Amino acid sequence: IAAWPDQAHSEASLREHDHHAPEVKWGRFIAEQGREVVGVGEYTQFEGMYHPRKFGVWVTVKPAFRSRGIGKGIARRFAEVGAKVVVGSRTLAEAEAVASSLGGVGFAVDVSHPQSCRELALFTKERFGRIDILCANAGIFPSAKLSAMSEADFDQVIGTNLKGTVFSVAAVLPMMQDQHWGRIIVTSSITGPITGYPGWSHYGASKAGQLGFIRTAAIELAPWNITVNAVMPGNIKTEGLDDLGEDYLAKMTASIPLKRLGSVMDVANAALFFATEEAAYITGQTLVVDGGQVLPESLMALES
Repeated sequence: IAAWPDQAHSEASLREHDHHAPEVKWGRFIAEQGREVVGVGEYTQFEGMYHPRKFGVWVTVKPAFRSRGIGKGIARRFAEVGAKVVVGSRTLAEAEAVASSLGGVGFAVDVSHPQSCRELALFTKERFGRIDILCANAGIFPSAKLSAMSEADFDQVIGTNLKGTVFSVAAVLPMMQDQHWGRIIVTSSITGPITGYPGWSHYGASKAGQLGFIRTAAIELAPWNITVNAVMPGNIKTEGLDDLGEDYLAKMTASIPLKRLGSVMDVANAALFFATEEAAYITGQTLVVDGGQVLPESLMALES
């Protein structure tokens, strides 16, 4: 389904057009910019939170998603609450493999190139009529210590993780500014902004850079009722983390007060919160999702 019909003002008529819609309770909301009413639409209550369906359609664009791990989990979570999801990955086959399981569409994108991001944004606008939510999630973390790191190593990580975030946001701005509404959710990390790890200085720099970016972006975009926030995962059980080995996983688990690694759904739920009306007054902020990992001053604190 590409869009909700203009006349859809009831649960029955909306569900008729979307077999993915959850059990809902309908109501009204008014989106205002200053004193000017810029839109009237429907909202749906799902699991105690209100999710906007601007003008009867809620479209999510994900130009920064990788086709596995956290990105896949976020896409699935948004689809569960009725979002129309576009999944972007470096290859069309990977993007479509994820999107097809969610009732969404896939698109090949390289977020390190601004033109590629613009093409995905235009595709989404043409397909669904609008872009309400952007989840900028692309991230790579090849290990390279400073003594061995090449300029190409550094540029690759900064290009995907930091420039990819900036280019993805820039690509959706024209649509969100026209709508006077938008939600931008960036996936950062505790590594860089709070903690460090040998071999990931370039990764840490890219993730810290994302937070500097969202704070200024949030100020610039506030006049258009566009919020910009970030989730900061700790150690999340993904395919990428599995590659680091059982010994690494065991040691990381021991350093977490909750004594478990996070799930992709832990991060996805945090991202979903930033897209709700409950989070409408939150912008330029971060939400750490790490099971308390950054809290102890040493491992001894967990043994006492």
